[in-house]
Amino acid sequence: MRFLRPGLALLAGAASVLAYAPFELFPLAFVALALLFRLLDGARPAAGRGGAFRQGFGIGFAWGVGALLAGVSWIYIALHRFGGMPMPLAGLAVLLFCAGMAVHAGLAGGLFAALRRGRPWLDAALFAATWLLGEWLRGWMFTGFPWLVSGYSQTPPSPLAGYAPLVGVYGVGGLLAFGAALAAQAVQRRCGRPLAVLALLLACGGALRLVAWTAPVGEPVRVALLQTNIEQSLKWRPEMLRHWLDINLQMLRDNPAQIVVLPETTIPLLADSLPEGYLEEVRRIAAGHGGDAILGTFTRDAAGHIYNAAISVGQAASGHYAKQHLVPFGEYSPPLFSWFYDLASIPMADQTRGPAVQAPMLLAGQKVALNICYEDVFGEELIRSLPEATLLLNISNLAWYGDSLAQPQHLQIARLRALETGRPMLRSTNTGMTALVMPDGAVQAVLPAFERGALQVEVRGYAGMTPYARWGNWPAVGLAAVLVLLGLGSARRRS
Repeated sequence: MRFLRPGLALLAGAASVLAYAPFELFPLAFVALALLFRLLDGARPAAGRGGAFRQGFGIGFAWGVGALLAGVSWIYIALHRFGGMPMPLAGLAVLLFCAGMAVHAGLAGGLFAALRRGRPWLDAALFAATWLLGEWLRGWMFTGFPWLVSGYSQTPPSPLAGYAPLVGVYGVGGLLAFGAALAAQAVQRRCGRPLAVLALLLACGGALRLVAWTAPVGEPVRVALLQTNIEQSLKWRPEMLRHWLDINLQMLRDNPAQIVVLPETTIPLLADSLPEGYLEEVRRIAAGHGGDAILGTFTRDAAGHIYNAAISVGQAASGHYAKQHLVPFGEYSPPLFSWFYDLASIPMADQTRGPAVQAPMLLAGQKVALNICYEDVFGEELIRSLPEATLLLNISNLAWYGDSLAQPQHLQIARLRALETGRPMLRSTNTGMTALVMPDGAVQAVLPAFERGALQVEVRGYAGMTPYARWGNWPAVGLAAVLVLLGLGSARRRS
């Protein structure tokens, strides 16, 4: 019996992955968190609050391990298949990583178990607060890993999507946890009042989805989002370089638009090492079509620092964006982890962060704010470009993760960013999913994965500020922190 509750929590966490893309069974997120609430609420050790914290930590930790192992096991593909790490070590690395990230769910579970009062409304609010803070902590500590934050499961048609422009993905996750606790209490106590509150919560979210926080600005722009579909295992072979460069040029010629976008690292070498005249040919093609081209490459500054970057050439003045939020182990080595690169082979793994604030590119009358791959997981960083930016553009290369859940999950993340900012999110990817996401979180168009092609769209920029774009995560995080501090104060008075 000792391991029954953690075992059930592990299964509930794993099942929660079905709430995310590509399955998008968003009500399952309510069910999985409701089960977590019941398991935590039912833990009643005789050892006082210390014992309650330990039991709660174990249950929350097991839930987090289940969710992360089921949801981000695609990291194994990058480490073993493309990174060359031996199979046992890659499997162990994924297990340790997921366990490390699950500590935050454990802390949330332990804190709730130690502070709960046995009063339904207070306990529901406390569960939501501890859950929100745990997820926010995971998205912040050690540069953060907010993938599979629970709020991402609530993209439209979930009614909770209406809250995203107000409180962001962490706030949506807190409201999800609050609703799940209400549902669990309604079933346990056979009482209809918690369900009435949950119904009101969902109804308000549905009404908020009808609110337009931002408005179109400027003329429509013709954009071609290119998906090159270059196999990751071949991308870095020197004998294939000329072939990849020619594919880029041919796709630019075949897809005229005011803005043509090639994906992250579509040029797998430093821009200053390109064949003579190559960038001039890109500029000539783009300008000949009356527009500009954006392409992912690596750049180097005068001090020799290397950046994962995007550059634009064409009719407008050339632009440059350098990735500011790098991936640990993939793009830089954290302190004391240089040994990792003795076990894995990852090209261009010694990169430098770009500046925290970079001006949008002025293209076709729109101000385009770029972000590269993993950066769009951090909503609080993307809003730095607002209100100036009218369009958001993400370029990615998820070929590292093969045909896995990573691609649809990443597109779902982009949908939350569009909701939070009230801006269209354009995506150009190597293998998928190249798409246009509208400010209401709807995917207007998307290319099939693992096919070479171009997504031709017409899009308008948007102006204005959502509450989240104005205030970021602090209102939701601040309210959660106040609730937990009140719970700590109350617990101290009772002791």
